[in-house]
Amino acid sequence: MIKKILLLLIIASLASCGSSRKVANQKIKKSSSYKYDPVPEATRITNYALGFQGTRYKYGGTTKKGMDCSGLIYTSFQKEGIQLPRVSRDMAKQGYKIHTNQVNVGDLLFFQTNKSRKVINHVGLVVEIVPGNVSFIHSTTSRGVIVSSLNEKYWNSAYVMARRVF
Repeated sequence: MIKKILLLLIIASLASCGSSRKVANQKIKKSSSYKYDPVPEATRITNYALGFQGTRYKYGGTTKKGMDCSGLIYTSFQKEGIQLPRVSRDMAKQGYKIHTNQVNVGDLLFFQTNKSRKVINHVGLVVEIVPGNVSFIHSTTSRGVIVSSLNEKYWNSAYVMARRVF
């Protein structure tokens, strides 16, 4: 019995040891081959958002000409007929809060990038989950629409919460 428990503990620890590869600047392809089986709307929303990779940042933008973080999320959900508020701090009040280890493709991640102001000011959309890594698409002022990892030090320290809106 003790040997079985020990063996299970060893297997469990090996299964959670995924590499935390950096995904910024790496194109995630449109696909539905995720670790979890997302609802069909989530797959369509994320695939639509992934089509904006490389789009430059533009405050208030919602098109291929320029996009800000909440504009990317707003536009992607709107394409599926799901109305969200236009700003990230208001989006953070939609749906329900979920624990980080429960996130799935299509969930929203919220960030507080200005530590002097205790307010949500950035949002990303989960596009891929692999053991030990959550990848999300978002728009940054410096690099436009990119896919990043929640494991990256900057994003991990700015992370506030995850929410599911459908």
